[in-house]
Amino acid sequence: MFVMITEVQLAEMIKEAKDATKERKFKQAVELIVNFKDIDVKKGFALNEVVQLPKTSSPATVCVMATGDMGQKAKQASADAVIGTEELERFSANKRESRKFINRYDFFLADTQVMPLVGKTLGQLLGPRGKMPTPVPFNAPIDSFLQRFRSSIKVRTRASLSVSCKIGDQTMEDSDLAINAHSVLSAVEKKLPNGEKNIKRIMIKTTMGKPVKQAQEVKKKFA
Repeated sequence: MFVMITEVQLAEMIKEAKDATKERKFKQAVELIVNFKDIDVKKGFALNEVVQLPKTSSPATVCVMATGDMGQKAKQASADAVIGTEELERFSANKRESRKFINRYDFFLADTQVMPLVGKTLGQLLGPRGKMPTPVPFNAPIDSFLQRFRSSIKVRTRASLSVSCKIGDQTMEDSDLAINAHSVLSAVEKKLPNGEKNIKRIMIKTTMGKPVKQAQEVKKKFA
């Protein structure tokens, strides 16, 4: 039997998680946790998806690696950072600065013309962190790319039977957070070997709070 998990049910879980958490001196994130089942992680199961959230309170940080016209347009579109070939070359000689730089941004976009240099200078650091840049073709609308990634999150797990991701923060409406959670669940389901049959448990928590589980531990459907 399938139990439908709806946005209303997700909103109830979110409200419970928010109500149960203690007040802190910082704005806590609201996280979605999904546990999987009947997946052989030894066969290289991995998730590395970019999911655009319908509702956002704080945009993701995006760095553009480009020169010339694309670099100028990225600056005009207020990218969080724009770096060219000279900066990339400098990073290749300083791993410590490279790590600090990479940790500063959520997403990276790169002109296809500089992608080979990105791979050469930062690939060994970006790859394991799941932050390899998304290639942007010549003459593509960089502002549209920026807009999409600013409202996106990365859903990533490697050889693990669970995934956790931020769907917003505690200042957002429960209903908006539920919409985001539903979007993530739909994206994850499509990447599982047997879809929703591989989902064991869905939980919601705040940064410092305890996870709130869905009431019934049975197969779940949310499409």
